[in-house]
Amino acid sequence: MIALLDNTVLSNFSAVERPDLVQTALGETAATVEEAYAELQAGIQLGKLPPCDWSWLPVLRLNESEQAVYERLRERLNAGEAACLAVAAARKYRAFTDDRDARAIAAQMQIPVSGTLGLLVRLVDQEHLTLHEADKLLNRMIAAGYWSPVASLSEVR
Repeated sequence: MIALLDNTVLSNFSAVERPDLVQTALGETAATVEEAYAELQAGIQLGKLPPCDWSWLPVLRLNESEQAVYERLRERLNAGEAACLAVAAARKYRAFTDDRDARAIAAQMQIPVSGTLGLLVRLVDQEHLTLHEADKLLNRMIAAGYWSPVASLSEVR
């Protein structure tokens, strides 16, 4: 199943300069949408995020029917989250977002959802990172502005 990442998740892995970990965790199932990628690029241009190599990540465009859903979702969500959910709903994809409102709407729309913590746990479960290494990354993300409901991944594993 394709995993659509919004700007919140992309930004967290950019903040710690580890987009490679997203590729490691999700492989060829990872993708994003133009709107989320534009938000990420804006953060880089404003100097809020370091430039990182996301060239491997497919960037999808909304089709006409997804555009209509997107417009409705924009009343409650940012562009990246709205586009991710519109595409995920139409194409039966999974959404990766840390936005609380987007996660609630995804649940209402019956879209499987995960986020930064889910990716970090997956990396530990796949033995690409130790729990200690993943916690260090999580702490760096928190220091860069990510609000995490847990201080250690041991709380969710």
